[in-house]
Amino acid sequence: MGMQEMMRQAQVMQKKIAAMQEELADRTVDASSGGGMVTVTASGSQEIKEIKIDPGVVNAEELDMLQDLILTATNEALKKAKEMMESEMSKITGGLKIPGIV
Repeated sequence: MGMQEMMRQAQVMQKKIAAMQEELADRTVDASSGGGMVTVTASGSQEIKEIKIDPGVVNAEELDMLQDLILTATNEALKKAKEMMESEMSKITGGLKIPGIV
């Protein structure tokens, strides 16, 4: 394979990656903690989009527990968003790890 062909393939892959990143920014994943008392929605670009809290857990005396539930659900949502992005990108790159992409 010649250098020109490799460059062409790299450009095609780069375009596919850019399109996938744009698509993933619109896709979301949900994660919850406390048996669904706190649910966090994150985008494929690892941005928190929404936090839902069951009204039953809003109690000033249990504020520490609520904060822990939010933290747990947020970290799980970001983990799922990263896994979704890595999975989709590996389909384009054939499992090749490209720095700065995933």
